[in-house]
Amino acid sequence: MQNRADPRLLDAERLIQERLGDRRLDFDSMLAVSNIYRAATAVRRRAEKGVLSEFGLSWGGFTTLWVLWVWGEMQSADLADECDLSKGTLTGVVKTLEKRGFVKRTPVAADRRKVTVSLTGAGLETIEQLFPRFNLYEGEMVGNLSTSEKRELAELLRRVIVTAGST
Repeated sequence: MQNRADPRLLDAERLIQERLGDRRLDFDSMLAVSNIYRAATAVRRRAEKGVLSEFGLSWGGFTTLWVLWVWGEMQSADLADECDLSKGTLTGVVKTLEKRGFVKRTPVAADRRKVTVSLTGAGLETIEQLFPRFNLYEGEMVGNLSTSEKRELAELLRRVIVTAGST
């Protein structure tokens, strides 16, 4: 466990160690995982308040447009998986995007209970305007890291993702 006076620790990390420091816990793992959550939440909130709000999009709406832009049209169940959204949440996101004219749903001929979702011209135009701004935002979020640190962070997070997916 790191020293409680360590200036590199966040206030939340210090508080955790103060409250739980007398217990036999794996603090390094706890802090690593909790910082993954904190970082993801902070990055998402700032994206929604900043660049995404300029386009009237939620994180789910942005992710849906981005996935369709990169992978092309797909069935809604596959889209939900790729966006890491529940099917119910995706349904709401797609309805909102459809009302705005960004996506369209098409019933699957072989099974009319299923639908494919695809970008419209307006959706394509929106994601193509938005993504360069979003990428600048991504650069701001890791602007205090060197190129090698960014690559190392990406690799370390890939390992966590693989481990989490393999259980």
